[in-house]
Amino acid sequence: GSAVIDMENMDDTSGSSFEDMGEMHQRMKEEEEEEAEGEAGTGEEEDGEFLGMKGLRGQLGRQVADQMWQVGKRQASRAFSLYANIDILRPYFDVEPVQVRARLLESMIPVKMINFPQKIAGELYGPLMLVFTLVAILLHGMKTSDTIIREGTLMGTAIGTCFGYWLGVSSFMYFLAYLCNAQITMVQMLSLLGYGLFGHCITLFVTYNIHFHSLFYIFWLVVGGLSTLRMVAVLVSRTVGHTQRLILCGTLAALHMLFLLYLHFAYHKVVEGILDTLEGPNMPPFQRVARDIPVVSNAVLNTTAKAIALTL
Repeated sequence: GSAVIDMENMDDTSGSSFEDMGEMHQRMKEEEEEEAEGEAGTGEEEDGEFLGMKGLRGQLGRQVADQMWQVGKRQASRAFSLYANIDILRPYFDVEPVQVRARLLESMIPVKMINFPQKIAGELYGPLMLVFTLVAILLHGMKTSDTIIREGTLMGTAIGTCFGYWLGVSSFMYFLAYLCNAQITMVQMLSLLGYGLFGHCITLFVTYNIHFHSLFYIFWLVVGGLSTLRMVAVLVSRTVGHTQRLILCGTLAALHMLFLLYLHFAYHKVVEGILDTLEGPNMPPFQRVARDIPVVSNAVLNTTAKAIALTL
């Protein structure tokens, strides 16, 4: 009974309480097993073999219990460390919707203030949502184009492209900024570039629904240009020295504007190429449907393509 009282009185908040509990649990288990063995020994079957079996079983039980305890402890500590890590990330996502809206608008307005470092919000909620919006717009663009393909591959490529650009270019620009002595942290770089994708989202959303090349170029120059200028202005205000400014801002502007061109012109072709290689050369006739085929035959082709995709 004393062991039970001890366990009740124990303070659960102490770090060693887990281990104490484990040891106590083990001790109680051993006592029970010894009693059981003793009973078995005084029973009718006082057989050497039987006792041997019982001892072996006790040992096995003890090992299993020990192993389970270790696994449980490991999982608990992993859960605690995960929670601690989430706690570290919390400040970056603690933001009001009104602030996000204001920052989205600000991301399209270049501010000519060079002598004083411009403020960058060290926040990742807005950028993350914009990257997911860009993924959704790319998927929507693929749906409205002439491609009938499996969802999985499509989703994976879109997510890979958008997150790859956001994280990859941010890391590269942070490295360049470090070389050029610009005052910017990695989180600020991610935030700046993430909000810079707002212009891309607007441009692609409009031009995927209204198919005019001249309209795309106007949007590319005006909307894409404004979001790029905004980022350039911020970087210029945080960098000292003309050469450094030129290297940093030139690289960022080129990458950002070219990425928009890539998404508009090359992205679909690249994805279709990937799908052709993945699905083999027999699929293409069913993959693309020309727009001028009447609706009925279009629907028939759609269902056949789906059936083939299912059977494969």
